Amino acid sequence: MIFRLTHKLAKKIGIARLKFLPLNRNPYIDWTAHLFTADRAQYIIVTNTASLYSLVMYGRGITDDNEFIQSTLSFMRDFMTDDGCEFLFRRLIAPHTARVSFSKATDRRVIGSMNDLIVQAKYYLTERQMSPFDASLQVNETPMSYLGYGKPREAFRALKVEPEETSSNSVGCSEE
Repeated sequence: MIFRLTHKLAKKIGIARLKFLPLNRNPYIDWTAHLFTADRAQYIIVTNTASLYSLVMYGRGITDDNEFIQSTLSFMRDFMTDDGCEFLFRRLIAPHTARVSFSKATDRRVIGSMNDLIVQAKYYLTERQMSPFDASLQVNETPMSYLGYGKPREAFRALKVEPEETSSNSVGCSEE
């Protein structure tokens, strides 16, 4: 599993040097993460690099890489279960969580899209007084130019795993 961190988040969790890693064949295990503040509280947005499917979670208490990984995977599992993608998490993400790599966040289009999602998340968190979980649901329904004005939730469900050699790759999650 790959987490692409912004400089700000890498500094918070104590990772001094990040190298660039190429995109993974399995787009479900390639995520980009950024730290932001809303109403004097720290939050972390973790976004699937290919689809912009995003998780907004509290940043408080996350002080090292282990805590970041544990908190993110726990929130990811819970969120995806409630969003109808538990099978997808268990089949395509969970088996890859034993080995986590950190990389630089270098795709400017993804970072720019994440900044747009952060503006929306701040609105939901502060003005609408939503929980990070509910803010995550809302930002995943936002049409994004990066996706040809598709929604991150739909794009995430449509991702395909690049086949290794002879394996089938048609795995999805249930629609509600």
